Amino acid sequence: MKTLARMAVTLYDLGSASGLKKLDEYLLTRSYITGYQASKDDLTVYAALSKVPSAEYVNVCRWYKHIDALLRISGVSGEGSVVTVKSSLVAEAVATPPPADSKAAAADDDDDDVDLFGEETEEEKKAAEERAAALKASGKKKESGKSSVLMDIKPWDDETDMKKLEEAVRGVQMEGLLWGASKLVPVGYGIKKLQIMLTIVDDLVSVDSLIEEQLTVEPINEYVQSCDIVAFNKI
Repeated sequence: MKTLARMAVTLYDLGSASGLKKLDEYLLTRSYITGYQASKDDLTVYAALSKVPSAEYVNVCRWYKHIDALLRISGVSGEGSVVTVKSSLVAEAVATPPPADSKAAAADDDDDDVDLFGEETEEEKKAAEERAAALKASGKKKESGKSSVLMDIKPWDDETDMKKLEEAVRGVQMEGLLWGASKLVPVGYGIKKLQIMLTIVDDLVSVDSLIEEQLTVEPINEYVQSCDIVAFNKI
C-alpha cells in the first residue's frame, strides 16, 4: 500500500480571489489538504474560509462540501499540523478563540456563590448524577467507529464510459455511507480507473460487503471490472 509523504504547506490570504485560486490549483489533484484522510490540516483551512467558496473554484467547493459533511456526521480527528495559513485577518480568525459568553460567565460565578458552606441537597445530588450520566453517554456517542476509505474502481476496458461508471457507483446509497471526492487516474493503454474517497460508519457498513454485494453485481458490473481498497483509516 502506497503512503503519501507529508510536507509543510503554506497558504496565503484565503479571503482573496488570488488566495482561493491558489488553493483551487492545489486541490486539483488532492482529496484532502494533506494525506489520504481528513485531518486537523483540513480543519485549519476550513476555519480560515469565512464563507462557502464561490462555485468558480470547483476543487475548493468540492473539498469544502466534503469536509462540511464530515463535520456534520462524524467529526475529524486525523493528525495534521503541517499547514500554515498566513494573513493578518485569516490568522486572527483561526487563532483567536471566540469571546466568552458574559452571561454564561456570570451564571458560572453565581453557581460558585450558591450555598458554598451549606450541605448538598438531594436535588443537587440528583442534578449532578444526571449531568455525569449525560456526559458519559455523550462520550460513548463520540466513540462510535467511523473510517475513511480510498478505493480504486477499475473499468473493463478503454471503451467504458467512466462518467456513467461514477454515476452508478455514487448511486449506491445506504445508511452510514458517504461518498467523497474522486478523480480519474491513468492505468495504461488508454484505460483510466476511478479513485474515490468514502466515509463509513463501521457498525453499519462493511467495505467488503459493499464491494461484493453492491459494486460488482448487476447492473453496476456492466461498467465495473474490480474494486481495490488503497487506504483504510479510522477516524
